[in-house]
This record gives sequence, structure tokens and C-alpha cells, in this order.
Amino acid sequence: MSIRELFMLDAQVAYVNHGSYGACPRPVFERYQAWQNELEREPVDLFARRLPGLLAEARAALAAYVGADPDDLVFVLNATRAVNVVARSLELRSGDEVLAIDLEYGACDLVWEHTCARAGASYVRAPIPLPLQRSAQVVDAVCERLSERTRALFVSHVTSDTALVLPVDELVRRARDAGVVTIVDGAHGPGQLPLDLRRLGADVYAGNCHQWLCAPKGSGLLHVRRGLQDAIEALVIGYGDGSAFVVRHEDQSTRDPAAYLSIPTPIDWVQKNGAGARCRALTIEAQRRLTEVERVQALRTPDFLAEMVAVQLPTNDAEALELRLRNDHAIEIPVSGRETEPLLRVSIAPYNDESDLDRLLQALPPLRAPSPGSFNPRGRARSRGRHGRSGRRRRGRGLRRT
Repeated sequence: MSIRELFMLDAQVAYVNHGSYGACPRPVFERYQAWQNELEREPVDLFARRLPGLLAEARAALAAYVGADPDDLVFVLNATRAVNVVARSLELRSGDEVLAIDLEYGACDLVWEHTCARAGASYVRAPIPLPLQRSAQVVDAVCERLSERTRALFVSHVTSDTALVLPVDELVRRARDAGVVTIVDGAHGPGQLPLDLRRLGADVYAGNCHQWLCAPKGSGLLHVRRGLQDAIEALVIGYGDGSAFVVRHEDQSTRDPAAYLSIPTPIDWVQKNGAGARCRALTIEAQRRLTEVERVQALRTPDFLAEMVAVQLPTNDAEALELRLRNDHAIEIPVSGRETEPLLRVSIAPYNDESDLDRLLQALPPLRAPSPGSFNPRGRARSRGRHGRSGRRRRGRGLRRT
């Protein structure tokens, strides 16, 4: 059986949108359903007696995969929820700033705008120059906006619309040297990038498992450095309130734990069947072939690619193009933006091959040129799910460090 046949995706559709919601291979989905069946067979036994130990086993497998201590991470529904948890725990005051870049996922932008507005703080977005040539351009753009008012740096490991792999190691190091809390949105990290959260050293890392790790929907992780865990409040107050970090965030009344308990299975499947090198090579090939289409422009050099790539399209109707590709050509792919110069994002998963690229390239021309203007991939709506620095070292007033 081919890799494609292991997935339940519609065989008639060229599915190059793994980055939005992921997809489960059959062995993973079967394990997920097996846990649901076991829960319904004896819910009291599973919930009241077995669940803490089972969650600990699943958490240990995930921790080993992402390079973390099991007691430093908890399961969450998704990365956006994890960002909400952290944002609502951040002690902001009037005049404080949360710093990000201007290519962040739209839902998380809204989280920080809301959180800062309630505190009288500011959400500052450093503009990133595109097309991107060097990682130093990102680091410089962020560091230029660090100031005495900066309490936290929020940055994606891989951006959503633009599919850029950002230099988070250097960004985390620079921010920590400035005494700023570091929060990494790693929604696209697990399963797409090799992770070692201990080495990265970010204060917070929020990730999804349902995308590139091919786990069931509703499975993500929140990793917090031990010295900050007491400051991270749970969104839901349950019996675990006031307990240790893991219990406080996992003991939150009745909910289906099957997606969490299934996590060891997709980890094992991806380690055996994931085609990281092949997928990245095909991603680079996708950028090369797409940019051969007249007026299609790359956003970066291949150095910033993993298993997704986005290109700027010469069209002024992103919504119509996305619908045409889906309805007329059976190609599932996101075209983000509803104004000018939209972005087409290609995701390459283990089940994709050259035939998917062939089909996409055949369907693209002709494209209508946009109105005259400069290259500006920011002229778009918020992305959909999963959208002068002081040299003095200081301690941020945000999350309490211990």
C-alpha cells in the first residue's frame, strides 16, 4: 500500500494543504477510535482510575520527541489555545509592549491585541522585509523594536501564510539577554522541524500535533520553562487548580482525551514513514517551478523553507482563484488575502509527489495581473485556521521568573 493510500483523503483531490489542518494516516485514526471505544466501554474506570497514568505515558512520548522534560509540558487542544493561556497570564501594565513581527497568524494577533488593550499596553509588530534573503534581516528587524517597554517577544517558528522558517534560536537568545519573556508559536513545528526545546530555551513554546505530526485533531502542546510555570494560570478552573503545572492544566473536568492518548502512535508513524528530506526537496522544487510562472514571486531563498512554501501571485481576486482551483480542478490549496498580491501556499506531506505539482501548475495560468503597485504581501485579510534597543539587561515585569 502506498503512503497516499494510508490516508483517508479524497483520492480525486490534489491535497497540497496539509499545513491547515493536517491529516491522519489510517493506523493513527484507528488508534484514536480505539481509545474512544475504550472510553465508552468503561468511562468511570478510564476517567477516574487510569487516565492520569495514561496521560503521563503519552506526555512522556511527546516530551522525548520534542526534547523536553515530561513535567514541563501539558496537552492542549491547539497552539492558539496555548497562546491564549500564556497571554492571559502575562502581567502587563499600561505602557508595556508585546513585540511580534508583522507576519504572525491572525488569530494570535487578535489574542495579543485583546490582551494588550485590556491592560493599556501596546502590541508592536516589527515589519519583516520581503523577499527575505538572510536570517539577519529578521533578527535586526526585531531587535530594532526591542525597548525598555518590551515585556514579551512573541514569534512564530514557522509563519502561517508566508511559510517562513524563522531564526528562533537567535531571536530567543537576544530577547532573553534583554530580560524579555520569549513565547514561540510553534504551530507548524512538531513533525515538520527537528525540535529540542531544552536547547532552544524559550520561556514558552506552543505547538500543534494535528498538523505535521499527523495526530488527531484537537491535540497540541504547551511547554513552559520550569521557573515560569507557577505564573501560568489555567483557562479553566477545575479540581487541579492550585496543583502542579501538569495537573492544573490537564485536570479540567470531563473531555474526550482520545486525541492526547493517541499521540505515541503518530510519533511512531512519522518516525518510520515521514519523508522529511524528500518533502523538503519537493518543496524547493515547488518554489522553483511556481516562480517560473510569469510574475509569480518567491518570498525567500530556499534557506527559509521546510515543508511549506508560499509565493506571491499576480492576481487581484484570491477568493475566486482558491474556489476555481478547488471546484474546477479538485486542488485543495489556500490562497490567502482578499485585496492585492495574494499568497498561494503549498504544503508537501509524505503523501504528496510530483504529480500534485504538475496538476497545480497546469491549473494556474492564466492569472490576472493585480493593479499596479509595489510588492506587498501584507495587503491581505487575517489568515485563517491555522492565519532602537537598549543594551542594558533588565528583568521583564511579565511572567515571574524564579
